[in-house]
Amino acid sequence: MDVTDMLSTRTERGSDTVIADWYLSLAGNRSSRRNHWTTKVMYYEAVTELLDSHPDHPITWKGIVGAARPRGCRSTFYEVAGSQARRGMVDHLIADGSITSYTIALHYRTTDPIVRLIDEAKVWSFWSYRQRFRQAAAGGGDPDRLPEPLRAVLADWARAHPGLAAANCGRPPACAVEDLTELSAGLLAPIRAEALLTEALRT
Repeated sequence: MDVTDMLSTRTERGSDTVIADWYLSLAGNRSSRRNHWTTKVMYYEAVTELLDSHPDHPITWKGIVGAARPRGCRSTFYEVAGSQARRGMVDHLIADGSITSYTIALHYRTTDPIVRLIDEAKVWSFWSYRQRFRQAAAGGGDPDRLPEPLRAVLADWARAHPGLAAANCGRPPACAVEDLTELSAGLLAPIRAEALLTEALRT
């Protein structure tokens, strides 16, 4: 699929960014994708619960599998988060081919399945906050500081999921990095957007 086809498909789905296209294509109603999305969400919920309830405890794939409901297992964990995981967020960014997508992908690319799962879980858990975030970011961005409305949205999310927000060195949800970059009217590169969001989460 070339970039033109991807843009056309994205428009049909109502997607405004590459990560939104990844999210909405999986969360849609097609049965095969729906089943895979249900499996992903099972592990997103498990890792979020573990991190939020015991933020200082190291987590393992066995712990995540044990916390997954209704039933986790090694094979489905690696199908969601392993090096050959199906329909991963970073793979979708790379496939887009744009400089912005590729830059974000490089920063979120990892060989650690738990880190990969956490990064995707951050996007999943942030999704209900995302429209507020995009509205707050739509007025453009300051390359030197994050506007207070954006800080407020991030703070609300971090209060709801403190362990998840702090995980992976406080790295922000990748969708927030992409949104802030897109809506900044060219003022922010992805690396700078990520840095501002990370700083906001840490402080």
